[in-house]
Amino acid sequence: MKQFTTQQLILLRQRMTQQPEIVAQLIAENTVVLNNPVKVPETARATWNLYYFCPDHGVRLKWDRHTPTSHCCPVDGQSFSGEPYDGAWWRELNGLNAKACHQLGLLWQLTGKQGYLDKVRELLMRYAEFYPGYEIHGGIPYNGPGKMNAQTLCEANCMLDFTLGYDCIAEALSAQQREYITSRLLREGAQFLMAHRTAQLHNHEVKIGCAIGVLGFVLEDEALLEFAVNQPYGLRYQLEHGLFEEGLWFEGSIHYHFYALQGFLAFEKLAIGSRWSLLDEPFYKKMLSFPLALLMPDGTFPRINDCIYGQEKLDHSHLYEFAWHYYQDELYAAALKAIRQQYPVPHFDTFVYDSPLPEKLPELIPECHLHAPNCGLTIWRNSQKKRALLIKHTPFGGEHDHYDRLNILLFNGGKEILPDLGTTGYGAPMHYAYYKNSATHNTITVNQTNQPPAVPVVHHYHESDAFCWLDTGVDWRQIPPDLDSHTRVQWDSEAWRDVRFRRRLLWLDNAIIDISNVQNPHSQQIDWTLHLQGKALDSEGECAQFSSQGPLVIMKDARCVQLTNSQPRHFATPHNGQALWLYGHAELWQGNAPDNPAVQDLSYLVLRSKEQTSQFICVWDFDHQQPITDMHVTPDSNGMTIQLRRGERTLLVDLCEEYAVLPQLKTSHIPF
Repeated sequence: MKQFTTQQLILLRQRMTQQPEIVAQLIAENTVVLNNPVKVPETARATWNLYYFCPDHGVRLKWDRHTPTSHCCPVDGQSFSGEPYDGAWWRELNGLNAKACHQLGLLWQLTGKQGYLDKVRELLMRYAEFYPGYEIHGGIPYNGPGKMNAQTLCEANCMLDFTLGYDCIAEALSAQQREYITSRLLREGAQFLMAHRTAQLHNHEVKIGCAIGVLGFVLEDEALLEFAVNQPYGLRYQLEHGLFEEGLWFEGSIHYHFYALQGFLAFEKLAIGSRWSLLDEPFYKKMLSFPLALLMPDGTFPRINDCIYGQEKLDHSHLYEFAWHYYQDELYAAALKAIRQQYPVPHFDTFVYDSPLPEKLPELIPECHLHAPNCGLTIWRNSQKKRALLIKHTPFGGEHDHYDRLNILLFNGGKEILPDLGTTGYGAPMHYAYYKNSATHNTITVNQTNQPPAVPVVHHYHESDAFCWLDTGVDWRQIPPDLDSHTRVQWDSEAWRDVRFRRRLLWLDNAIIDISNVQNPHSQQIDWTLHLQGKALDSEGECAQFSSQGPLVIMKDARCVQLTNSQPRHFATPHNGQALWLYGHAELWQGNAPDNPAVQDLSYLVLRSKEQTSQFICVWDFDHQQPITDMHVTPDSNGMTIQLRRGERTLLVDLCEEYAVLPQLKTSHIPF
């Protein structure tokens, strides 16, 4: 057995007597397969699990083993049938069968119970019977095809579990059974994966490389290992070329960062101690440590880019148990402590590595500011007030990025006030029609179209006890470097031609000042957007249609007034309410559009202008005891002065247009 030595298995069996809940958990996770006759698709009817979402609410449908042609929405009970839902049902079944092969194989090794062995053997033999005859099929945009499933990634994930399951029971199989399974399923699968690994940086290629590498270990085939690890676009190449300096995976999604890391470490659990292992290279520690620096005040990760609702949780036991065991970094132990508190039933890897945690551990939720210029993320924090502002100035990251350069998100009082919505299942219409678009992020859009790829520039960064300052910009006149990863073109380059966007943010103890400047030489429609978790309390104007095209054509209760000089807006939010002060010469639109999941709405606030030069200023007021009662903006030849009045005191902020000059702050008792 390649996963564990004989001595390790003896030790695990001894631990099992002290932790019987581990066996109970493995049984519970596989009840669908254990309690029903084996069911395996005889033809290539399985498609994509991300089609299995309600088209109206963007939530996952309720999968039922006994209803392969009827699929129920958990929100309103509506039933769906036909494609794409039926094929997605079979993809889920393939996944459950594959997982059961591995986990029931482990149960057999731990308990010796014949029923687990019989179930795994029957599953592997049935898939080996049909796998060579599965027709290659797919059609999922920018994804390679599959055989038992509809994309190469899904094929790799299932093949990994089949291989590990085979490894668990191979010793109990006859020579004829081993030959049948390895030749018709495992080697056939390896050849298919090798033929369809794509020449690109991508989390898919990591998972494919991982599966081929594990197949190489279990089948004792060094040619597979060489292909998986050392060939171009193999695991080593992905690590060397797919990470920013800080350690973030290039796709810019925290979910896909961990998804790629999951692939790497699944391989390393077998590779550890061998010449194929990359554990002692500098990459993994960066990948494990950096995401923890991004944790928000509520202990979740920001849902930037493609992150389906729920994937922002810190629940990666399978990664940090192994990382703590190998690297003994106390930050990983702190992450494990938080995970174990959320999930009282131990993860199987907790049982395997059995590495006790130190009594004293560092705080997990970061308290310090973060400026990561290479990957393009800045986070300012006030840990006492559980406040955090994230500014996204990342380079474009390809297929799983969103078109939202200079997007911002905000937490206050531990609650998300200004969210990044992430997305829903990719097969659900709202993924491309709504969530992935520029217009549904806290940034700008032109004519309700998506931003083309770009690389933002940080003009100036300053951090001190008095204030923090970020001056960053995007220039769509510049052509970004080619990305070594396939990308769907979903933007309008002509609409964005020659547009420039500069965003400056000033972080104070009781306020955030956000200054946006847009150069719009062709007089396109510029929409500067915020969407808040809360109810608008003072929207004004006549009801009107917000847009006749684009993702916000679905906006409800839209109202419009002219913004001149400065105006406040107030929202009932989860934490004490929120006041904003706005300045600019623009139309001020307010309305409601879907949250994520789409079972409730957000409050949208949009400033719209067709001027060739636009300036929008937004001040977030966090002082409920002495709120801002007036705001004046006075432009001059070198910049502007912003005056914020609180009772008898006035804060004056002098801003210069030059990149190198910091804001000048002073307080006056003279009313303006």
